[in-house]
Amino acid sequence: MASYNKVILAGNLTRDPELRSLPSGNAVLRMSIAVNRRYTGKDGETKEEVTYVDIDAFGKQAETIAKYCTKGSGILVEGRLRLDQWDDRTTGEKRSKLGVVLEGFTFIGGGASRSRDEGSYEDSVPPRRTSAPRASAPSTPPPSMSAPDIEEDIPF
Repeated sequence: MASYNKVILAGNLTRDPELRSLPSGNAVLRMSIAVNRRYTGKDGETKEEVTYVDIDAFGKQAETIAKYCTKGSGILVEGRLRLDQWDDRTTGEKRSKLGVVLEGFTFIGGGASRSRDEGSYEDSVPPRRTSAPRASAPSTPPPSMSAPDIEEDIPF
């Protein structure tokens, strides 16, 4: 059976990213983003649900994110899910946590982004994407999202 593991999330950093180096010298970054979902409840009231997601990045991508992002920065991440499992030291119970391993990203919402080394985001614009470019999206929406059939004699 075929498998597919792909995650695309857009949100804001909940804290400054933590950049570290492995003994091999490879950069490792840990960050957490908040992804909001707004919906209307049965009572007609607008509600908001927040999901916090931990993300790990490696290499040049980790260094770039650490340089240009701080708490509150907007980012779109592409990656894969990873399940971490361990034994709790105090209770001895099995623990697990689902996280994302970053494979590509795009900075969004440039107003909140500030560089730590330079003056501002605008003074030192980073690359927009650090992963391979994608094929362009189709010019028409998928059938499920297309507008309903409308008579063609509408004057505009």
